[in-house]
Amino acid sequence: MVAILSLMVVMGFMMLGEWVSTRSRAYVPSVFITALLFLVGFWTIVPKNIVPAASFGTAFIQITQAVLLVHMGTLMDLKLLLKQWRAVVIALSGVVGTVVLTMGIGRLLFDWHTIVASVPPLTGGLVAAFLMTAGLKAQHITALVAFPVAMFVMHSMLGYPLTAWMLTAWMLKRESRRLLQVRHVDVTVATADSATSATVQTTAQLPVCPLPTVPAKVKSVQPQLRHWQLPAAYDTSAFMLFKVAAVTGLAEWTAQLAHGTVNQYIICLVFGVIAHQLGFLEDAVLEKAGVFHWLMYGLLAYIFANLNIVKISMLSGILIPIVTLIVLGVLGMWIASSLLARPLGFSREMAFASALTALFGFPADYIVTHEVTEIMGSTAEEKQYLLDQMLPKMLVGGFATVSVASVIIASIFLKIL
Repeated sequence: MVAILSLMVVMGFMMLGEWVSTRSRAYVPSVFITALLFLVGFWTIVPKNIVPAASFGTAFIQITQAVLLVHMGTLMDLKLLLKQWRAVVIALSGVVGTVVLTMGIGRLLFDWHTIVASVPPLTGGLVAAFLMTAGLKAQHITALVAFPVAMFVMHSMLGYPLTAWMLTAWMLKRESRRLLQVRHVDVTVATADSATSATVQTTAQLPVCPLPTVPAKVKSVQPQLRHWQLPAAYDTSAFMLFKVAAVTGLAEWTAQLAHGTVNQYIICLVFGVIAHQLGFLEDAVLEKAGVFHWLMYGLLAYIFANLNIVKISMLSGILIPIVTLIVLGVLGMWIASSLLARPLGFSREMAFASALTALFGFPADYIVTHEVTEIMGSTAEEKQYLLDQMLPKMLVGGFATVSVASVIIASIFLKIL
């Protein structure tokens, strides 16, 4: 009975967070509402052990985090990353700018452990927050366990509304105007060239030759991956989970052979990418297996459980450093992306927008870009043109920072605590 009631309360907090987020069109993130409910609950009537009582204990989390990182590897499109390498470089430079400014100026304002515990979630989010809380607990630095959670919650609260406003009202709108001007100039020049060519041909009485056309039946050559899937009747959820477990087990065994030289979760991510590229694991494998949301809810609940040590008297001591570091981090992103914009052929607006994806990632980067193109494009062709120019850069930037860089940074920071 206790386990069922605990699960009902935990899922109720998650549900209310999602409802508020949906109602506000994601301007109030679900994680903020859920964290607030956990916090008030721990201060009042919710037992401090409600999360493990709901079945989300240590053993569950040890499995969850590893398989989720393997799953993240199946979301990576290496071809898109290589094609948009400039966007990757700029997005990662924004992360570097964040780390440099928060570790530099932040070190003058706050103590070392506070900064090291708080910065990794700023460069990514959930995964980095988990790695830092787990690392702090392992090193018995329990006084700072709340800082990664607070950074994750506050950067979610400030990140999407702030950057969505900036991107919609400033960055992507300015980039859209620039792109449309370039497109209109190109169309005008092309039209003028066509008119001039037609005049010359008429004057010289030359025959008009039809323009070369692309054959209708042109088959694009696609690299054939080796497929390991069984016929549909046998390709069950259990089989998918077996494959994920096998890849995860191989990754953790490799991590043991490395004796901690490389963090085990980075190895899980790399093995997920390899298994996906070889065709052994499907795209978004845990979603196809039907267990992704359950695992994510469990991981979120485990992270929010760390709020049970926070008291009202501690809030100011947590919020002031967190908000200050967020401001320094965004400033670092702007400086770094601005410096690399021109050398890599980006406008400053597009470069800063790509770097800012570290604050929210997918699907927020997808939603914001679509909203801007709907506002700025006056025709279907213009909207599609803007989308083709901006969306790949935004998606790649978000993946490079949130899914990859934040895991690496968290692993490095755990070693320097």
